[in-house]
Amino acid sequence: MNDRLKTIVDLDKYPIHDLNSSIIKNLVKKCKDELEQYSCSTIPNFILPESLRVMNTELEKQLDEVYMSKESINAYLYAKDDPSLSKDHPKRNFMNRYNGYLNSDCFPKNSEMKYLYETEELLKFVSACLGVSPIYRWADPLACHAYNVMKPDGILPWHFDSCEFTLSLMIQKPEKGGIFEYCPNIREPGNENFDEVKKVLNGDRSRVRQLKLEPGDLQIFKGRFTLHRVTKVEGQKSRYMCIPAYVLDPYRVNTPEHSKAIYGKVLPIHIERNQARSDGLID
Repeated sequence: MNDRLKTIVDLDKYPIHDLNSSIIKNLVKKCKDELEQYSCSTIPNFILPESLRVMNTELEKQLDEVYMSKESINAYLYAKDDPSLSKDHPKRNFMNRYNGYLNSDCFPKNSEMKYLYETEELLKFVSACLGVSPIYRWADPLACHAYNVMKPDGILPWHFDSCEFTLSLMIQKPEKGGIFEYCPNIREPGNENFDEVKKVLNGDRSRVRQLKLEPGDLQIFKGRFTLHRVTKVEGQKSRYMCIPAYVLDPYRVNTPEHSKAIYGKVLPIHIERNQARSDGLID
């Protein structure tokens, strides 16, 4: 175990450096069961309070570098309409988005969050919880462990992620709103399940679950297969979340269109690796 990790993660409660410990074996089983059933599992108070303060300070020092954007997008994160489809097709249902990101390439070299993301201990623990091996840290240099910032009136509409697995680490809660909602496992590789997606977009809440995260909580989530959103942030306090990401394909990055719209720029890697996804799903 390295000395810095024990100042970030509550290793007394969650000894992720020792996957053979009975504590972690029980936790991994709980997470695997929840991820199988709900595509989501939460570990409360995973991050130590002092480390949480460090992460919050890191972000607030760089708020002027956060790329904020407003646009109307569909659930696949595209803003362009496709008139060849029927009017009620999910790809033609556009919703308002207002949020921002401190891109991963903006993080200082000694960043608390960057350090945690790059540890083998976290990677192996997440892989065990998912019951999937190998998994890889996302190769996208802008999005691999970005901070998500939602200012008052910020909203993130129903969408799917580009990467298979996401961690959500709550850094700062808003005064009200900013609730995470999701529809577990609504699509799968090779099957978009447009009919069920359309029902949710049209207001059917029979599949919708809510998750209220507290600062320091860690959520493990299958975001590529689960439709999800964050409700409007209310009050005067912003919502801060870090979203480290993992993938099955070490080559994969965001498409140029997504990178430009969400992270504000396109790098050569986004052009070089722009290709159809192996799972057959729309990004």
